[in-house]
Amino acid sequence: MGQKTRGAIAAGHPKTAEAGQIIFELGGNAFDAAIAAMLASCVVESTLTSVGGGGFFLAHTKERENILFDFFCQTPRQKNAREDLDFYAVNLDFKGATQVFHIGLGSIAVPGTLAGIFKVQKQLGKLPFHVVAEPAIEYARNGYLVTPYNRVTFEILEPILTGSSNAQKLYSPDGNLLETGQNAYVKDFANVLEELIKKGVQEFYQGEIAHQIIIDISQGGHLTLEDLSQYRVIKRHPLKFQYHGYELLTNSPPSSGGILIAYCLKLLESYPVNRLQWGSKQHLEILAQVMALTNEARKINYDNYVYQGDIIEKFLSKENLNNSQEKLEKTLNKWGSTTHISAVDQDGNAASVTNSNGEGSSYVIPNTGIMLNNMLGEADLNPLGFHTWESDHRISSMMSPTIILKEGKPEIVLGSGGSNRIRTAILQVISNLLDFNLSLENAINYPRVHWENNIFNLEPMEQLGNFASLNLPPETEIVPWQETSMFFGGVHGVKYGEAGTLEGFGDPRRAGVAIVC
Repeated sequence: MGQKTRGAIAAGHPKTAEAGQIIFELGGNAFDAAIAAMLASCVVESTLTSVGGGGFFLAHTKERENILFDFFCQTPRQKNAREDLDFYAVNLDFKGATQVFHIGLGSIAVPGTLAGIFKVQKQLGKLPFHVVAEPAIEYARNGYLVTPYNRVTFEILEPILTGSSNAQKLYSPDGNLLETGQNAYVKDFANVLEELIKKGVQEFYQGEIAHQIIIDISQGGHLTLEDLSQYRVIKRHPLKFQYHGYELLTNSPPSSGGILIAYCLKLLESYPVNRLQWGSKQHLEILAQVMALTNEARKINYDNYVYQGDIIEKFLSKENLNNSQEKLEKTLNKWGSTTHISAVDQDGNAASVTNSNGEGSSYVIPNTGIMLNNMLGEADLNPLGFHTWESDHRISSMMSPTIILKEGKPEIVLGSGGSNRIRTAILQVISNLLDFNLSLENAINYPRVHWENNIFNLEPMEQLGNFASLNLPPETEIVPWQETSMFFGGVHGVKYGEAGTLEGFGDPRRAGVAIVC
């Protein structure tokens, strides 16, 4: 292998970050490290991500090329009758808020993660794939210790993790959910990775695994062999926009998260947020109003037009923004599961990758340790209602891997898990960094808020004494949380510091870890 690479990686589990560190020490670049971490996360963060899901890999190369690899899930080519589907609701308790998700065979969309991993590694990686996959194989075969955060996710997702016999074998092998400190194994997944190293990714999309999936899903789901064999990774131009002299790169349509973050920031840019005290009454009010106005604009001018070729220009047009800015100005005058990996290296390569399995469908492909996604059962990914999706379309996602450039060079790489809180988590961290000049650690650590459907969730803020005094959108219900929570996302970031130094920080809300080497 080559000489050790200086790099930094932030991720949602010690072993995920460690996988990237191992690859840096073997001379791999940021893209190798990110791919190794992705594969590792599918072992040690399997309740949040899976090769049976989908995601996005945003790359900035040392040659200053920006590439967005879209390997998110695709809708099936045929839609079966609702009454024939295995599709049902489960309630998940986030220890402060309950959310309803839909799972079962009818919730499974065409998975893209493995196709994406092989595509990125082939184009941008420096090391052979078998080297990059080795940490994940090690963790899967020899086991990893269940962390307190692993245990929390097991408890939240228990209805899904115990919803099928093959899932139970992974998460409750003795009849009880795995406890903190126990060893967890996914030996079947180690075997799958070794098979893919020998035969290539087509084994998953066209070989025995593909045929097993279709046999199992034929009664209760939509997928066909054609869906799997015809899946393709799409290379896109990232959405690019300016904010206070910085150039931001993020996910582009048909995914929604990036453009909604851009809309929020454009609204914030029209007001001198940096003159406010962080966490003050006015600061929280403007965040709530901006989130509400963006949601309103999304419903009117985005969701029905997401696949139009000029959606970026129309949605971020001055006319559309002015309408929201006027409403914001009137308001201001009155007052007064998913995981993320960020990696950079000494040569200026930067990788921001977000991958998700939703909450998982509860269906585990026999003898693989791979649970498939429930993307057709995610309310935020189906804003027009379940079973209304267009066939053979890339699903619109909230995932928003982001890179912040200064004078054409990457300065900060970040992203988040968190379902429909992804966009507001990233929004607030970017504003903390660029409006309030906070350190990376503080920008991620500081309490967050989330406004949606007339509910304003707030993490504890000592400086705010009276919630009742807040001037919020009409009929807003305030929900104060007693502690910080994974509900508000998990932003993992890395940064180039002064004189070429590197730093990173993983969000403690999701037991994040950063390693600089």
